[in-house]
Amino acid sequence: MEIHSNDFKARAREALANPNLQKALKLVQVKFVPGRAAAAAEFGDFETLRDAGRDIRNRALENLDLWLERFEQEATRRGAQVHWARDAAEANAIIVGIAQANGVKKVVKSKSMVSEECGLNDALEAAGVTPVETDLGEYILQINDHEPPSHIVAPVIHKTRDEVSDLFHAKHGKPRTEDIGALCREAREILRPHFLSADMGISGANFLVAETGSTVIVTNEGNGRLCTTVPRIHVALTGIEKVVPTLEDLSVLLRLLPRSATGQPITNYVSMNTGVAGSGDSDGPEQFHIVLLDNGRSRVLGSELKEMLRCIRCGACMNHCPVYQAVGGHAYGWVYPGPMGSVLTPSYAGMEHAHELPHTATGCGQCSAVCPVRIPLPELMRKEREMQVEAGLRPWQERLSLKLWGWSASQSWLYGIGTAIAARFLKRLGGADQLIHRLPLGGGWTDGRDFPAPAGKTFRELYRARKNLH
Repeated sequence: MEIHSNDFKARAREALANPNLQKALKLVQVKFVPGRAAAAAEFGDFETLRDAGRDIRNRALENLDLWLERFEQEATRRGAQVHWARDAAEANAIIVGIAQANGVKKVVKSKSMVSEECGLNDALEAAGVTPVETDLGEYILQINDHEPPSHIVAPVIHKTRDEVSDLFHAKHGKPRTEDIGALCREAREILRPHFLSADMGISGANFLVAETGSTVIVTNEGNGRLCTTVPRIHVALTGIEKVVPTLEDLSVLLRLLPRSATGQPITNYVSMNTGVAGSGDSDGPEQFHIVLLDNGRSRVLGSELKEMLRCIRCGACMNHCPVYQAVGGHAYGWVYPGPMGSVLTPSYAGMEHAHELPHTATGCGQCSAVCPVRIPLPELMRKEREMQVEAGLRPWQERLSLKLWGWSASQSWLYGIGTAIAARFLKRLGGADQLIHRLPLGGGWTDGRDFPAPAGKTFRELYRARKNLH
């Protein structure tokens, strides 16, 4: 998937002007936000659970190399083959190589954001292998000219029911229907033969369990289990940060993830894949390959942004973000949208490819307030802004302004004079209604709203007057 994260402003304007998208995005506020709140309240002491989740993820990351080695040992002992990929190109080459070595012509895929990160479908198609997305949302996007997902949990949330009905009618050639059950049935009829005829299944992994060598996926559709058990080869592609030490740790995170993502106590399916099918097993793959992807993760682990690697990909940060709620996921230009994407995309893809993203948040703090593993997202975005300035990636006018502001703020007398002059000028600019309709050098603020004029006196002046009264 190509990176278009430096086009955020243009894409956001398009999103705000798209009535169908605005209608579809209301589902985020109507379903996900109250769903998460209700699920947290039903659990009881959800804040203590969040603390436990944070501590588990920190413990795994502090000794990531050791837990990954333990995972590899246990997975190999149970018949899996573990592959290490430094970047997306290497991961794609490994998976294409597995397919070619086994004469694979078709693969069925469970939803995997890491495969989107790698552009795996394009690599498979270039090698003559047909990938079939089997998650309903991903399937809809694939038949709609390979459109990218706009949400990590609900990839097709940006489309209305009317749009999906029109698409199915055009692609399936069946009578148009808006009945959700009928639409799902249509998709099942198309996808079921693919499960039975595919040579290889590809999944992601929500978690890796070090003590058992297992990969874990949580889904609300049965396609995940069909992809991992019916084909003779199963490939799990996931990031190296997904490892957790024990099954007990996994049980804690499984209480956090669905409640934070969709407001469910547990998803319909929790699938643990451990090794290959044994002689007495009724299903399971003959070959099980696990591809562990770095692609910038180890670099983040050694940086000031390492807390971002705690992320368990629930999507709660984007669901509660007022910016995401207004513009959707495609505006962010890559796989990971919302606040998590504003940190991850510059970290993985390079700051030069995503210099707008750390500025695509209001700083309201909703994302950190609901993050199940307490990632301080606003602080990390602020840190990225500092890194941009230090690297000279911000416009020179902005960098010069910040330097002048920093210098003047350090000169107490100058700061006092400057703020007093500015306060009186802006009060006069507010006119009779005390609203600034056009802000000099700040048109971006007043293009769509009025800016309240200050009272006319600075804090220092008010404090001095109050002090003199006593």
